Amino acid sequence: MQFRHGHRTEDPAPGDQGPSVTPERRSATAAAATTAGHAARSGPVTGSDGPDLHRDVLAAAPVAVALLDADLRWEYANPAFTAVTGLHPADLLGHPAHATAFAGATAALRRVLADGRDREQVTGGTDAPGAPVPPGLRVRYRPLERAGRTAGVVVVVLDDPGPAREQLHELERARARLALLDAAAERIGTTLDVDTTCAELAAFAVPRLAEFVTVDVLPPEATADRTGRGGTQRLHRAAAESVLRLQAALDELPRPGESVRHREGSPGARSLAGGVAVLTDGADAAAGLTSLLLLPLTARGHVVGLLTLGRTDAVPAFTPDETELLGDLAGRAATSIDNARRYTRSQGIALELQRALLSEPGNPHQNLDLASRYLPSGTTSVVGGDWYESVRLPFGRTLLVMGDVMGHGVEAAVDMSHYRSTLRDVAGMDLPPHRILRQLDTVISANDSARPATCLLVLADPSRGRWTLSSAGHLPPALIAPGRATELLRIPTGPPLGTGLGGYEQATHPLSPGQTLLLYTDGLVERRGEDIDVSLARLADLRLPAAGELDDLLDALLHSIAPAAAEDDIALLAARPRPR
Repeated sequence: MQFRHGHRTEDPAPGDQGPSVTPERRSATAAAATTAGHAARSGPVTGSDGPDLHRDVLAAAPVAVALLDADLRWEYANPAFTAVTGLHPADLLGHPAHATAFAGATAALRRVLADGRDREQVTGGTDAPGAPVPPGLRVRYRPLERAGRTAGVVVVVLDDPGPAREQLHELERARARLALLDAAAERIGTTLDVDTTCAELAAFAVPRLAEFVTVDVLPPEATADRTGRGGTQRLHRAAAESVLRLQAALDELPRPGESVRHREGSPGARSLAGGVAVLTDGADAAAGLTSLLLLPLTARGHVVGLLTLGRTDAVPAFTPDETELLGDLAGRAATSIDNARRYTRSQGIALELQRALLSEPGNPHQNLDLASRYLPSGTTSVVGGDWYESVRLPFGRTLLVMGDVMGHGVEAAVDMSHYRSTLRDVAGMDLPPHRILRQLDTVISANDSARPATCLLVLADPSRGRWTLSSAGHLPPALIAPGRATELLRIPTGPPLGTGLGGYEQATHPLSPGQTLLLYTDGLVERRGEDIDVSLARLADLRLPAAGELDDLLDALLHSIAPAAAEDDIALLAARPRPR
C-alpha cells in the first residue's frame, strides 16, 4: 500500500507484549482474549444479542477487545475498543475489515488466518473509508481456534496512547532519528563519487535497517521533478546489498552497473512518478520478502533515484514510524548523491575544457619535432590546471611552455586558459624568457581572483645551437641524449607567477643534434609523503630511448615512472631538433 497514513505489520517474538505493557495489563489482555474465544464458541455475538456472562465480562473489561469472523467481518467490539479507537459500533459491526478504518491491517489479518500466528501493529491513521483511528495504538491480532480450525481473529489494543505516553513515544522517535542520521552522516557521502555514495548507502542499510537493498539512480539528463514522469524511465543500478540468505535472490536481479526499468504501475514506478514512499507486502519483490519499502531519492526538488528496502518474515515489517525515519535518511543520501553528480558534471566540463585547450601545441618551426601528452588523474574529481604550449618566433626559434595552475576544477581550467592566452600576447613581443615571465607575473598579479601558477619557458634556437631556460617555481626539465644518463638541467628558479614578486633569471644550455628536452608537470614524479629530491632522482635514473619517435619515448617514460592511479594530472612536452 502507498504510505501516507496507515498501519504497519510486524511479527513479535513469541510472548513479547512490548515494552509498554505491564504485567497487570498483560493478564487482562490474555483474559479478555480468552473470554472472547468462549463467547464465540457459545455462538455468534452481535450488537443485537441478549446479554450473557461472557459478553458482560467483555463489556466491563478495561481492555479494548474486538472479534472478526473467518471472513474478516467485524462481529463484536466492546465499549473499551470503540472508546480507544474512536470508532462507533456502526463503523465496524457487519463490515469487512477492508471496508473499515482497519483496511491497512487486512494483509496482516489474512496471514493470521493462514498460519495461526499472532501479529502486532502500531496504527498510524486510516487508509480506507471509516472513522480515523488514533496513531500510536499497539494492536495485537490473535487467531481464534474453534473445533481444531481458525474461526476468526481476536483484536486487542495493548495500550492506551495517553498524553504522557504519546510524549514519551515522540521523544523516543526523535532520539532514534537523530542517532540514525548521525551514524549515516559519518558513513554515507564520504566521497564525491555517485556509485561510491550509493554503495555506502546500501552497506549502511544492511542489515541494521533491512535485509535487502537496491539503489537506482536516474541519468542526469532524465531527472524528474516531484510530479514527474520518472516511473517509466531507465535507471542505473548503482548498488545492491542483502543478507547472506537472500544473496541468491539478489543475484537474479540487475547488478550494479546495469540498467533497470520499473514497469508502469509497479511500486517503484509509483514512487518515482509521485515522489512518495510506497509500502507493500513484498509480493512483487525478490523471493522471501514479506515487506517492501520504496523511497524516492529526492534532492533540491528533483527525484534523482529510488531506494528499495526489503524484509522477510524473520524480522518485523516496516512501520509508519520507520517509513518516516527512513524517508529522512533517503533525503540525506539523495543530497549526497546529487552533490556527487553535480561535482562530477562540473569536473567533466573542466576536463573537456582542458582537453580542448591541450589538443595540440602551436606549430613549431620545421627545425624542431614536438610530441605532447596529457593524462588526467585517476579520478575526475581532481582535474587540475596543467597546460603546455609552443609559440613560433622569428629566425627559426620556438618558445616551449609548461605550466601548472594551482588548485583543481573548473576554476583552475579557466585560469589555465587565461594564462595561455596572456602568454601568447606577451611572447609576441619577442622578449627573452625571463622577461616574458616578468611580464606575465605583472599582468596576472593585477587580477586578485587569479590563481598562482608555476611555469617553465624554454627558447629553442637550433640555428644557434642553444636552449635558453627560465623557471617560475617549476620542476627542472630533463635532457635525454644518446649514450648518456637522463640529465636534470640546473636553472635559476623564481617564485610562481601571480605573486607579484618577480626576480626571474635565465640560463642557457648547448643544443646538440639528437638531444631531446622533456618538460613535465609534477604529477609525473611526485608521490604522496615522498621528498621531491627522491622523486626527481627516480626520473634521472631512467634510461629512455634517445632515438626513434618522440611518441615512443613518451610511452616508455609513462610506462616506467607514471603511477597506475595518478593523484594529479600529468602533462608532457618533448622537443628534439631535426637534423639539417
